[in-house]
Amino acid sequence: MAVLWRLVEKILLPKSSRSSSLEKKSSSPGVKWSFAPGTNLLAGLTAKFDRESKQKLNEFAKEIRSFGSVDMSGRNFGDEGLFFLAESLAYNQNAEEVSFAANGITAAGLKAFDGVLQSNIVLKTLDLSGNPIGDEGAKCLCDILIDNAGIQKLQLNSADLGDEGAKAIAEMLKKNSSLRIVELNNNMIDYSGFTSLGGALLENNTIRNIHLNGNYGGALGVAALAKGLEANKSLRELHLHGNSIGDEGVRVLMSGLSSHKGKLTLLDIGNNEISSRGAFHVAEYIKKAKSLLWLNLYMNDIGDEGAEKIADALKENRSIATIDLGGNNIHAKGVSKIAGVLKDNTVITTLELGYNPIGPEGAKALSEVLKFHGKIKTLKLGWCQIGAKGAEFIADTLKYNTTISTLDLRANGLRDEGAVCLARSMKVVNEALASLDLGFNEIRDEGAFAIAQALKANEDVAVTSLNLASNFLTKFGQSALTDARDHVYEMSEKEVNIFF
Repeated sequence: MAVLWRLVEKILLPKSSRSSSLEKKSSSPGVKWSFAPGTNLLAGLTAKFDRESKQKLNEFAKEIRSFGSVDMSGRNFGDEGLFFLAESLAYNQNAEEVSFAANGITAAGLKAFDGVLQSNIVLKTLDLSGNPIGDEGAKCLCDILIDNAGIQKLQLNSADLGDEGAKAIAEMLKKNSSLRIVELNNNMIDYSGFTSLGGALLENNTIRNIHLNGNYGGALGVAALAKGLEANKSLRELHLHGNSIGDEGVRVLMSGLSSHKGKLTLLDIGNNEISSRGAFHVAEYIKKAKSLLWLNLYMNDIGDEGAEKIADALKENRSIATIDLGGNNIHAKGVSKIAGVLKDNTVITTLELGYNPIGPEGAKALSEVLKFHGKIKTLKLGWCQIGAKGAEFIADTLKYNTTISTLDLRANGLRDEGAVCLARSMKVVNEALASLDLGFNEIRDEGAFAIAQALKANEDVAVTSLNLASNFLTKFGQSALTDARDHVYEMSEKEVNIFF
């Protein structure tokens, strides 16, 4: 135990001139490793420990031994701390989820898991995101996880991984049959790494979710990944947000997914420089997809032409429940095509159209359909330039619609005029609308007073969340809303959360 407490001081004393010598120690022959669980301790640590340091690490270790889910993120205990805490994992019978994210852990520190993770069958989720483990750390960890039969979710986001690290993970996936989810977001994985992972998909038939958002796959990398997808039967979620795959990349990806023998339920290809030409290939896949539930095309540039292609495809699809077309330069013309689909579609329940300049006419097109048709529960129209006139159309729809429970109208320049229109509709009994977001709309006290009166007038109001943050309310407008909130509670014991 004396050795352990000497180690504590190393962890929590401020780093000064000793830091360079510690780095040398961590990779020198003087470091002695044991493969018995709980005995991987750095030798020769003789510094004095203080009571606070000892208490903190003891508390960390106790959490691991006591709770099913343990968050150790951002504690900054570094490699030395991980060696100390790994001992608790060795004897763990409780912790199924452990996060060591953002703790300054490097490749050297991951050796603490050797002899520990191989024998631990309780731990299901391991999060090492935000630690600069690099490719060497990935190789070390993968050598250990090849023989692990418990961990199902591995998170290595923002971990300085490159192609060699991805290759190590790919080789591990060929032999490991317990992992279901692998997160590699925001790393530096390029074409070569994507190729390795594509090869792993050919051999691994247990992986369910792969997260590769914010890497550098490009068209070539995604093409290599697509080849692996053709033969894979297990993958359910594919996250490729922000990989600059472009129209050519999306073409080969959709081709691979069309041949995919499994049942993909989620596809994220947002922020990938996809134009209307790429939207054509996405649309062709949508027509064939029978298992896809969630599609993200956020922040591309498909425009009205692409929106029309997607709309035509949705007429033939009966599986997609959530679709995100936000930030795609879609105007009233394009959104009118999307609205037309909703008339006969009872599957889509979440529609994101934020950051598209649809204007009042686009709001009108949607409103005319949603008044009596569709099954939309969540409608997001933030930053859509609909103005007070558009709010008037939306307000009219709310008088009749019975499905919309979440409505986002942020930053649309509604002002008091738009707020008053919505308030009139809130006086009508609407058993569905529970969350209304009116942030960033230049609403002043007049609009606040109208909404407050609507809340008081309708004792059966269903709204439980009302966001009016970043508007121009004075203390008088805020007070009126607070009084209305209290009135609703007194009359019906319903709580309305109002955010200023």
